[in-house]
Amino acid sequence: MKILIATDGSEFSQKAVVKCCEFVPFGKAPEIKVISVVEGIPPIAAEPFALTSEYYVRLETDLKTFSEKAIKEAEKIIKEKFGDNAVFETELLTGRVKEVIIEEAKKFGADLIVVGSHGYGFLDRVLLGSISDFVVHHAPCSVLVVREDKKS
Repeated sequence: MKILIATDGSEFSQKAVVKCCEFVPFGKAPEIKVISVVEGIPPIAAEPFALTSEYYVRLETDLKTFSEKAIKEAEKIIKEKFGDNAVFETELLTGRVKEVIIEEAKKFGADLIVVGSHGYGFLDRVLLGSISDFVVHHAPCSVLVVREDKKS
């Protein structure tokens, strides 16, 4: 089984990685690829909010560092579960997150895409967009969306 896990480093993504590991039967050797996508930040050029190019370079560097940390955390969780039994790779990508996940699933030949859900309500999804919703509707394979446990 080929599994693509998309992580953004949030607690929701970490829960998705853990849940994914629970679904794979012990003894099976899955092929897992963990990706994190850094989306470019459009420059703000209108005065008085114009920012220096150094700000954008620093911001991009920080985003890449955060994404690399997210990948390492996912890798740790997966290695704790499968040890050396899983074929495992990681990649830091850039572009529009929604589209990159779909493109990477196609290139990888994924049987399953795993993403976490931030649990946005209807209005937030309309205003902010939902990566998990987009992936569910455009994926070339099955998608596991792991939601936050809302125990009250």
